[in-house]
This record gives sequence, structure tokens and C-alpha cells, in this order.
Amino acid sequence: MIRKTILSLSFLLATTLVFAQAKKNAVAKTEKTPFVWEGANLYFLMTDRFNNGDKSNDVNYNRTKTAGKLRGFEGGDLKGIIQKIDEGYFTKLGINVIWFTPIVEQIHDGVDEGTGFSYGFHGYWTRDWTALDPNFGTKKDLAELVKKAHAKGIRIMLDGVINHTGPVTPVDTVWPEDWVRTGPNCKYSNFENTTACTLVANLPDVKTESKVEVSLPPFLVEKWKAEGRYEKEVASLDAFFKRTGYPRTPKYYIIKWLTDYITEFGIDGYRADTVKHTDESVWADFKTQCDYAFAQWKKNNPTKVLDNNPFYTIAEVYNYNISNGKLFDFGDKKVNYYENGFTAMINFEFKSDAQKDYSTLFSKYSGLLNNQLKGNSVLNYLSSHDDGGPFDAKRTKSIESGTKLLLTPGISQMYYGDESARSLVVEGTQGDAILRSNMNWEAIKTNPETQKVLLHWQKLGQFRKNHPSVGAGVNIEISTKPYVCSRTFTKGKYKDTVVIGLDLAKGKKEIPVGSAFKEGAKVRDAYSGKTATVLNGKVTVDSEFDIVLLESMK
Repeated sequence: MIRKTILSLSFLLATTLVFAQAKKNAVAKTEKTPFVWEGANLYFLMTDRFNNGDKSNDVNYNRTKTAGKLRGFEGGDLKGIIQKIDEGYFTKLGINVIWFTPIVEQIHDGVDEGTGFSYGFHGYWTRDWTALDPNFGTKKDLAELVKKAHAKGIRIMLDGVINHTGPVTPVDTVWPEDWVRTGPNCKYSNFENTTACTLVANLPDVKTESKVEVSLPPFLVEKWKAEGRYEKEVASLDAFFKRTGYPRTPKYYIIKWLTDYITEFGIDGYRADTVKHTDESVWADFKTQCDYAFAQWKKNNPTKVLDNNPFYTIAEVYNYNISNGKLFDFGDKKVNYYENGFTAMINFEFKSDAQKDYSTLFSKYSGLLNNQLKGNSVLNYLSSHDDGGPFDAKRTKSIESGTKLLLTPGISQMYYGDESARSLVVEGTQGDAILRSNMNWEAIKTNPETQKVLLHWQKLGQFRKNHPSVGAGVNIEISTKPYVCSRTFTKGKYKDTVVIGLDLAKGKKEIPVGSAFKEGAKVRDAYSGKTATVLNGKVTVDSEFDIVLLESMK
């Protein structure tokens, strides 16, 4: 009897402990920082220029011609990105989304557009949307990359091109004329001469507006047969067109091919290239199929689903500015891309807004994003792969760049090397090649100044990642000089509040916190690691820095 009682008590105690632990876990799960796209910390890299993880794939398709400086393949690949995911490089930067340039099979030869002979190292000269270019890696590599990124809470965004194919070369056939137009060149003065035209000479423009059904290009049929996958690809296309009821027009083939990467690999988003050069209806259909593919992937991979966030799409509408609100003006027509398949737009205005003071910058972006753009967002950047006028071309303001980019409301886009002051002045380059040098890993290892810049970006990136309020919250100014503001984000039962202080005195400083933190609350400065208590509506922090990033310690 005594033994039975002891066993019963032991069972009761064990059960109580299990339930207590379950309750503790449930609370921890409830309070876990949610991923919010509108406040994401995104890293954009050129696949070929970031990191060479596999030297055996550096030369393919007899691409051995001498290219102009930084206009050939340099060796970067998916394995190189995986290597840096494994090393924790992105985690230390607080990155929760990686977007990389297209990895589909490129034209095999190259062309000279007036800036030196070039190969398709950048990924925007598609030959076959259904295959990966061996210079970038294999589908097995892509699967591993997505799996490893997801394991670290990092989303993967691919770069989708529907507007054009690659240039025509002696070995790269032009697509049939019912698929593409080869002229006239775009003039950009109205809607038609921005969409029904070629971006540059010898860059065939896909007839995305066409209602005429087309057959597969003969060269693609021949290629797939030689690779032993023709029947499989045709069966997959037949199933797609039967399910959707779409006509077999050019845009729907490409939409199918791009969304297959979602179904197969579980990627989380697409950045869409040259959006304003197509009819806007293309992207509404694209988003519909992206959503379908994402739902299918989640259904087929229930244990791999990160959260209930929808598939995310970001539009590159060249020269769209946040001040335009939801409309882009072609001169004779205004288009709302937010209503045509996109949850966010790349903001070409940020690099000029970043010249302004914190008060003006933060209040403008918080005001627009929480009012007329509420429910949507913009992607802010200071440098990119094709913007010849970056905020800080000579890399003399890398600390300021990090502060403004990572603390401004909206999605932040680090362009590879922003965080390490990678040079954007490269002697001997022509055109956009100057923006596309190899990542400066050696400087990160050996240069103290580079390491100092990187540490600043890491601290700010971590803060942004840990607090959705930084990018997606409402900004309230507490003090103008020195500048102090609070940010608050609320979603359901989740609430996140921080206080940011900039251009403060080094050493001991008092920071007013307004109504952000209650009297007596314990807070931590995420920049210095110092802790403090709110007394009389203020916090005292003694640190060697002129920046304070306050977060609750509850």
C-alpha cells in the first residue's frame, strides 16, 4: 500500500512537472518574436560575386572568352552562400531574408553592350527558366540552401524575370517571334513605349501582353530531349494549363516555370525584375500562382513550414518613390502595382531621403507606411547592383549608412558589402560593373576599420531582427536634439516597443523614454549591452557610444 502511494505521488509529481514545463514552453512560444515581412532585414547579394564555394563549376559551356573587367563569371555560387549560412555570417548580421540574383540557366555565349564583352554572370540573361546554370550550382544545392537558411530562421527570396530573355549570340538562338519582339527600343515617355519595347538593343522582349497561344521554342524542345526530360516537362506544362485554364501564351509558360521553384523548394518570396516593362496584369496572375504553389509546398511539407506568413512579392518598378504612394505615373497612365500582385515595392527615393536628418527621415516613413501604405511596405536601399548613384559611393559614411538604413521604417536591404565598406570605386570597370566587385572577405578578416564598420551593422541588424517595431512599427518622436524616438508594433496579442537614441553624448547620458516604458521598468541598451532602470521617465546609460537602442528586459 505504501509502495503504491509512493508510486502515485511520484507519478503526480512527474505529471505536474511535465505540465509546468509544457505551460512554460507555451508561454515562451507565445512570446517568441514573430517574423514580420514589413520589418524584415534583407540581404541582397550577387550570386556570382559573393563567395566561391565550389571551384569545380567555375567554367561551363566553353565560356572562355576574355571579358571586360568584372564582366565575366568570377566563381560565386550557391555553395558559397551555404558556406556563409553555416558560418553564421548572416545570423550575426541579424538577417532574416536573403535575396540573390537569378540562378536559372543563362545564355551560353556573351555580348558587348558597349561596356566590354560580358557573360550572364548577373543572372538576368535567361536561356532556360527550368534549369539552373551550372556556374551557380545544382537544384540539390538550392534545396540544401533553403533547408539550412530555414533552420536558422532565414527566408529565401529568388529573383524572377518575366520581361525578357537573354541576348541573341552565335550559339544562343532568338526565341520565336510569337514569343518575343526584338524592337523597337524603349523610349520611356508613355506606357506603351515603356512596355511594348526592348530595354536595350539585342535584349528580346517577351510579349507578355500577347493573347496568342504559342508552342515551345524548337531549341528548348531539342535541349530538353537531349537532356532526357522532354516528356516530363511537357506533362508538367499540360497539368498546369489544365488546372489553371490559362491560354498557352508566353507569360503563363514563364509564370509556371518560376512558380515551380516554390513548389519544389519552398522559397518564401520573389523579387520581380523590370516590372514596369510589362502589363501590370502579368503580376496579378503571377502572385495568384505563387500563392497556390506556396500552399501546395506547405501542404506537402507540413513539418518544414516556418509560420503562417503568406508568400511575399517585391516589385522593381524603376524610379518608384515612396512619396508616390500607391501609384506609379507613366505620363499617360497611372498604375497601382500594390493591387496587381505586390506586397512591397523597391523605394528608389530612400538614398536621397537618407541625406536628411533622423527626425525628418523617420517621421516621413512612419507616416506614409502607417497610413496610405498601411498593409504594404517598401524596400529601402542605399546601394544596389544597378544604381549608378549610390548614397555613399566612396564608402566614407558607412557608419551613418548603417544607422539610417537599418533604423528607418520599412524593409531594409543590405547590398552585399554595405556592411563591410566593399569598394564601389573599381578602376578599369565600365558601367554597372563598378557596383559588382567581389565581396571583400579578406578585409573583414584583417582590416580593423572594416571590422569596426561590420560590428556596427551587426548590432543594428540584430536589433532590427529582434524587434519588428523597428521596421514595421509606429515612430513617435520624444526628443529632437539629441534625437530620441520610440517605435511600437502591435499584432494580435503581440506588442513590441523600443526606444532609439542617436547623436547622443559619449559617456554618461540621460535618455527620455516618454510613455514607451513604465516607471521602474528594467531595460537594456542593445548597442552597448548596458542595463538600466526607468526613473522619472528617463534612463541613464554610461557607454562609449553616441547611440542607444533600448529594449525591455521582461
